[in-house]
Amino acid sequence: MTKKNNLLGHLKSDFASGLVVFLVALPLCLGIALASGAPLFSGIISGVIGGIIVGFLSKSHISVTGPAAGLTAIVLTAITDLGAYEVFLTAVIIAGLLQLFLGFLKAGSISNYFPTNVIEGMLAGIGIIIFLKQIPHAVGYDKVAEGDTSFFEKSGSNMFETIVDAFNYINYGSIIITLVALAILILWDKVPFLKNLKLVPAALIAVFSGIIINEIFIRTGSTLQVSKDHLVSLPTPSSLEEFKAMFVLPDISLEVISNSNVWITGATIAVVASIETLLCIEASDRMDPYKRYTDTNVELKAQGIGNLLSGLIGGLPMTSVVVRSSANANAGARTKSSTIIHGTLLLISVLTIAHLLNKIPLATLAAILLLIGYRLAKPSHFKHFIEKGKYQYIPFIATVLAVVFLDLLWGVGIGMVLSIIFVLIGNFKRAYSFKKEAYHDGDVIHIDLAQEVSFLNKAAIKNTLNNIPEKSKVVIDASDTVYIAHDVLDLIEEFKRIRAVDDEIEVKLVGFKKAYNLDYTEEGQHVSLKKE
Repeated sequence: MTKKNNLLGHLKSDFASGLVVFLVALPLCLGIALASGAPLFSGIISGVIGGIIVGFLSKSHISVTGPAAGLTAIVLTAITDLGAYEVFLTAVIIAGLLQLFLGFLKAGSISNYFPTNVIEGMLAGIGIIIFLKQIPHAVGYDKVAEGDTSFFEKSGSNMFETIVDAFNYINYGSIIITLVALAILILWDKVPFLKNLKLVPAALIAVFSGIIINEIFIRTGSTLQVSKDHLVSLPTPSSLEEFKAMFVLPDISLEVISNSNVWITGATIAVVASIETLLCIEASDRMDPYKRYTDTNVELKAQGIGNLLSGLIGGLPMTSVVVRSSANANAGARTKSSTIIHGTLLLISVLTIAHLLNKIPLATLAAILLLIGYRLAKPSHFKHFIEKGKYQYIPFIATVLAVVFLDLLWGVGIGMVLSIIFVLIGNFKRAYSFKKEAYHDGDVIHIDLAQEVSFLNKAAIKNTLNNIPEKSKVVIDASDTVYIAHDVLDLIEEFKRIRAVDDEIEVKLVGFKKAYNLDYTEEGQHVSLKKE
């Protein structure tokens, strides 16, 4: 096993990145559970299983699995419609089984057809959401729970209105904590004497600084102190019995199993979670410093097992998640040890240090996420796609805007449609070149076919041939063509055999006979296709 795939080969950097992901994932797990109308502990269960179990089974070295913001609306609606969280858990189990089935069907292969500009647009859109959503937390306004990534919020306001509203409720203690954390995160690798402390993750120092600063505010009775409402809120069982009571078991009675709504919910979760996972895996592979490719079919199986186990012990459904995966990559992760470490830390924290973690100001975590969001949506990314031309930039920016204002799946769907449209337009234009040259005996029209001419180009070529004037001289050149569809060959044959004869058009075919088994005479007016 090479070092880049050895789980212990980069333990120092993987532990540091796992710690950063743990700090990011902790409030997200709780926030997504809250937004989903589920028990808070269900988000932690999902995060632990996603980190340890899925992390171990997955072939991805960068992606991190856990409860996903993209599923919150589905979960919230399903719990209400099904009437009980225990019934909903049965749907999660069904979703896991369906994902396993999809993995064995090799459905993960569809991820190979996601265009790069759409994946990059998705990442940039999520980066913008992360950045904008953290601004209220950074100033001490925590009206919207961590993990809510929707533009239109439950309160009826939208993301921009919440940001404006946040500045009416500023907590200056939170701003101080945010600024100190940002300074540490930005300068940690740049200030010479701090480089010697690189073994200690900057995010950990930022978190401890937030705890210490707020403790100083509290002990001095300062008005700058950050109240409990603006701190991490991890469930804190005081006994083993209380800890056991935090687990909710599924209702797998015959009545529930035979309920069609349970199966519909399970199928919906399986499809949406699988698509989000495949999108995230493509994005994670692009962030991988070693540019390794993940077996997406194995990933679907790993996700299926994760959701199956999560449903069995009371956890939320999970997907591979861009926010945590990008935090993982930005923190220097090299192997999947990082995601396993993050899951292990989530488990340990619940069992041992919940009281300490509940002292972490959300403003500190906002600083970490602000930087993650900025790195995902840096202006240089936009400049890169502008330089590539409109066929790359328009689907990219459309994906960005749709992800921000609608949601991830809508964004990717719109980006995909635009990319396909531009591929078709590009094919039409690249199918051939058209030029008219003047000679002593009259003008000659040249139609030079491209390297590949598919059935998609038929309409454009047909239109061109139809518009050739009577008594013209035409040269159709396929010398450089590697592939040409039979539909197009039939079209050329019909043009030369019928239209050219009727309108006295002199047609010369070049390069067809050898490459395409097309029989013709240079001077004649007839061309015939040899059947295979």
